[in-house]
Amino acid sequence: MVSYWACYPDLGEKLDSVRTLIERKLQIRNQSIGQALVALNSAGGKYLRPAFFFLFAEFGGTRRLGEEELVTAAASLEVLHLATLVHDDVIDDSPLRRGQVTIQSRFGKDVAVYTGDLLFTVFFELLLESMTNSPYMTVNAKTMKKILLGELDQMSAYYRQDQTIRSYLRSAAGKTAALFKLASREGAYFGGADRATVRLAGHIGFYIGMAFQMVDDLLDYTEDKAVLNKPVLEDISQGIYNLPLICALQKNPDAFRPYLEKQQAMTAEDVAVVVSLMKREGGLEDARELAGRFTQKAVAAIMQLPPHPAKDILLRMTQRLLERSV
Repeated sequence: MVSYWACYPDLGEKLDSVRTLIERKLQIRNQSIGQALVALNSAGGKYLRPAFFFLFAEFGGTRRLGEEELVTAAASLEVLHLATLVHDDVIDDSPLRRGQVTIQSRFGKDVAVYTGDLLFTVFFELLLESMTNSPYMTVNAKTMKKILLGELDQMSAYYRQDQTIRSYLRSAAGKTAALFKLASREGAYFGGADRATVRLAGHIGFYIGMAFQMVDDLLDYTEDKAVLNKPVLEDISQGIYNLPLICALQKNPDAFRPYLEKQQAMTAEDVAVVVSLMKREGGLEDARELAGRFTQKAVAAIMQLPPHPAKDILLRMTQRLLERSV
């Protein structure tokens, strides 16, 4: 069972079915790459998006899909997420992901790009197997576009010291929140929920996705590198400025300029100074406050759901996710 959900065995069993299906889909001729993909799929992932899908499917009446198709639809969400991770690692030149050597580090960037593309084709294959002729084929295509536009927004802002909270929110809405929103509203829809509940599920997923990204940004500054299983603070020297730094930059850009202008030539000492300045300018506190606002919006929206055990799980899960070591 996916260990993160050990307290919820029914949900855990469904997520195990998702994992098994994905592993079957990842059996390709190139065994080395296939094994690397299976390892990525199994290495510490929480299966959050499929979990949201299944939880919101509980708020319906007559389901629009059978159990097998629900598992397939849920698997499509995780595969799309995996595809973006593989491509992210290429862009960021990341050596590790979830404690595993990344595909781009092990096989090279060219192989990693095609591997990510392959995952996109598996994503579409799963959609065709689960929701042919459904309006959510179009919703999935539009969501994929939003995710990619969010990534492009972030890339266009590399090394820009004039970034705003507004531009950050636009990027986060695409690259992170869009898939949480899709998972939530799609689960409610295929679970047979009414239109109002489907809309509410989308709002909840969006708020959680936004807060999740902000908490992730805050965790970049934790002293415990093992929390995220990735190199901490490498984004700064690569020109990726996350929320705490953007908050601090807006307050006192002149203090940061001598260090950030070095771009890739920044030393570890330069990065340490930038982090110290960010803390001095209250970047962590401002980012926590904004993450807290979106968390409160998510909780308030969850409270509008009808009584159901899944509602209680959603509340506990949201609080657990958004209070991660921050």
